[in-house]
Amino acid sequence: MTILQLAALMIVLAGAFGSINYLFLKLPPAIGILIVALAASAGMMLLGWLAPGLGLATTARGIIQDIEFADALLEGMLGLLLFAGALHVKVEDLRDEGKVVFLMATLGVALSTVIVGGAFSWLTGMPLLVALVFGALIAPTDPVAVLGVLKQTDLPKSLETQIAGESLFNDGVGYVVFLVLAGLAFPSAGSHASGLAEAGRLFLQEAVGGAVLGLVLGWLVFRVMRRIDDYPLEVLLTLGLAFGGYELAVALHVSGPITAVCSGLLIGDIGARHGMSEETRRYVDAFWHLIDEMLNAVLFLLIGFEVFAIGFGVDALKAGALAIGLSLFARLISVWVPVTILRPFNSFSRGAVQVMTWGGLKGGISVALALSLPEGEWKPLILTATYMVVVFSIIVQGLTVAQLAARVTREPEML
Repeated sequence: MTILQLAALMIVLAGAFGSINYLFLKLPPAIGILIVALAASAGMMLLGWLAPGLGLATTARGIIQDIEFADALLEGMLGLLLFAGALHVKVEDLRDEGKVVFLMATLGVALSTVIVGGAFSWLTGMPLLVALVFGALIAPTDPVAVLGVLKQTDLPKSLETQIAGESLFNDGVGYVVFLVLAGLAFPSAGSHASGLAEAGRLFLQEAVGGAVLGLVLGWLVFRVMRRIDDYPLEVLLTLGLAFGGYELAVALHVSGPITAVCSGLLIGDIGARHGMSEETRRYVDAFWHLIDEMLNAVLFLLIGFEVFAIGFGVDALKAGALAIGLSLFARLISVWVPVTILRPFNSFSRGAVQVMTWGGLKGGISVALALSLPEGEWKPLILTATYMVVVFSIIVQGLTVAQLAARVTREPEML
């Protein structure tokens, strides 16, 4: 199939599955589409088993393999999704919660990576460095999943900013940590990092370089938008910034996710207040809301169909179940430690640890990173465990975090 044919098929299916969810399931859109896609995938696999002559499962598997999920997300959709999410996080709110966001996106990711990687290595016999790669790809919360759930949840403003800001930044940091560890674990795969010194250099280059590039590009676009009062052109400029900035970051070997987040924050705050008319702000917000909803639908549809790429042996299923428990425990520790450190200096809403732990959803980025690993002995196990963690996170945690938040967040208090 051609790229256009694949894109048309995904959009048609996303619309159809979204309609089924809207009319019958009435779940949050992304979660509903994922569940319908999983049900359709299971149905095709069952038909393939009952009537192998039809070739449905084989055909579906071939189509999914043609899509190249990792490339579609990491080199296509991710920049737009992160930019859209960052547009709606105000810098002033983020500054107020800056200490929490910084520690959660750095120390939190490091703790989760070490806990999951060390325990997974001990439980499965996987080499420690390879297990740490798994820990890195499962450590960050997915901003697409998290921000989608926040829309359905009535949280205190400070807690919402903490969760949203952390999900945007720990995604970029986690991606950089993954690149560093993958370079150490799979040096023959052509990664830039083959030793500790190179790994440190790569981390600084990716993380700091991505932030600087995003701020510079965002500032340049903001300066142009101040001289223009034409909303179609200004919407086009933001689209060019999201697309072009991400691809430029990839070409310069700096972090594309961090570039997208920093440029989106600048345009969404300073750009909206000082570079756009009221009419332009309305159109920019509406355009990026539409992009966000459409790409969310397609992304969760693809996650549901990626079940065709997973091997579900008994050992892999056991490892996946262990990974779910490990990821939740690691998430709890990675939230509790920064909150405890900041307790004397920062106020937190009641139940912040519980909500941030259970609301730390994993998503398509983890699946894409697992798929991007070089072929080897441990890739099937990592892929199955990752997929099980992501599906559990989105469906079980995603459908219950609103009820948890309503129960435990009553009044702000000092923890």
